[in-house]
Parts: sequence; structure tokens; C-alpha cells
Amino acid sequence: MTDQLDAAFAALSDPTRRDLVARLAIGDATVGELAAPYDMTIQAISKHLNVLVAAGLVSKRPQAQRRLVHLETDALRRLTDWVEHYARLAEQRYRRLDDVLAALPENRAAAAPPLEGETS
Repeated sequence: MTDQLDAAFAALSDPTRRDLVARLAIGDATVGELAAPYDMTIQAISKHLNVLVAAGLVSKRPQAQRRLVHLETDALRRLTDWVEHYARLAEQRYRRLDDVLAALPENRAAAAPPLEGETS
């Protein structure tokens, strides 16, 4: 699992590959269709796609006379689950810290109303 995460995050570290993933989220496309908006060769786009394939983020599927590139949503879901897991842990830690800070004597004194005859 760690190797898959490492490969996926490494693949997504490149802005062109992130853009390809975003475009494939809309729908399957051929390499030529994916290459069209870029100022790079089809071979260069193919190399980017091969990195995404090796990371398990996309696959190439034959369809009639063409090969479509397909986004593997389960692979993205694994990345999302991993990020969300650690985001929840961090959020829990921050809530516990907030509770500890709220319980400190100086915070309770600041939050308590002044006693009769006491000035603030």
C-alpha cells in the first residue's frame, strides 16, 4: 500500500500529470486528444501517461480502432482516504489542544465575570 501511495503522490507532483488527471475526470480520451492543448509532443504526453499508468492512476483500454486513457477512480479514492485519515487525526489533536488551553487557569480567569467589587 505504501509503495502505491508513494508512486501516486510522486506521479501527481508534476503539474502536467495533475492536469491530465483533472481532464480524465471529465471522461476518457485518447493520447492525441489529451496532447492537443499542450505545447509538447504526443511522445512527451505518452511519457507522462506512462508514469500515471505505473502509479495505477490511469489505464489504457482498447476501444475499436483507438486506445482510450481511463482514470482509475479507486486509486484516487485510496489517496483521498489516506489524506482524510490524517486530516481527521490532526483535527482531533487540535480539538484536544483547544480543550487543554480552555482549561488553563489564566483562560478560566479571563473568561469568568469579575467578582463584586473587583475591577477589570
